[in-house]
Amino acid sequence: MVFSTGGGSDDRAVGPSWRLVLRRAARGLRPRRGAKKSIWSAGVPLIALAAGLLFTTSATTADGTALRDDRRPQLTQLIAEKRDRLAVSEKRAAALLAEVDEETARLAEVDQPVKIASENADAIRQPAGFTALRGPGITVTLDDSPRRGSDFAENAPDNDDLVVHQGDVQAVVNALWAGGAEAMTIMDVRVISTSAVRCVGNTLLLHGQVFSPPFKITAIGEPTAMDRALDSAEGVRQFREAVADFGLGYTEKVEKNVTVRAYDGSTDLRSAQAAR
Repeated sequence: MVFSTGGGSDDRAVGPSWRLVLRRAARGLRPRRGAKKSIWSAGVPLIALAAGLLFTTSATTADGTALRDDRRPQLTQLIAEKRDRLAVSEKRAAALLAEVDEETARLAEVDQPVKIASENADAIRQPAGFTALRGPGITVTLDDSPRRGSDFAENAPDNDDLVVHQGDVQAVVNALWAGGAEAMTIMDVRVISTSAVRCVGNTLLLHGQVFSPPFKITAIGEPTAMDRALDSAEGVRQFREAVADFGLGYTEKVEKNVTVRAYDGSTDLRSAQAAR
């Protein structure tokens, strides 16, 4: 420890300089008179020198801050700001769409071609998924297993065995359509003809939105017919077997009166080809 004397300041009291560190290390490497030479006599000072250089370099690099600063608060704030901005944009888009519909209805009263086009659009609005529907149906929920893949026991499952995959969600969706579903939502997002279900890790990506399990799929239709379609679907049967083997979650709930919201996302198509 270095002390300063008197009322003035002493620059040497701030801390040992590199020159002082090297001088002390060299002094430690110098053999003492009458002492037997050994590997430890030279190795210990070198190790101490390396440790001192490492500590000094870390302190200089840090410059009074943490080298591994936790950036989670900043990321959380950034995500919240992006969500707020998205909510504002969606609200403005809904207002503009309402103005377009109002203006279209006004023009349809005085313009015959606009009236015909508007009536044709209204006729296909419901089949296309742009109107909300209400009626009986069924809700299927898929969930990851609470087990962990770190189990090294014999016949232990892999991480892929313990999560819901894209094919599992798609198997349920296809089975419900085959069972006569009239309308469907995944995580309360309306599914239309251009919807694509994708999984990124153990999250679900649908219409630009990311969802975490459990994944809820709701369909309006005749519950008994859709239940039979689920029983006969090969992909659904395989997932049910995984439920028993790995503890995955699978539930079916009959809905007496459920609402399926209208699709309110983008309808732009990048490419399309007429069916033959």
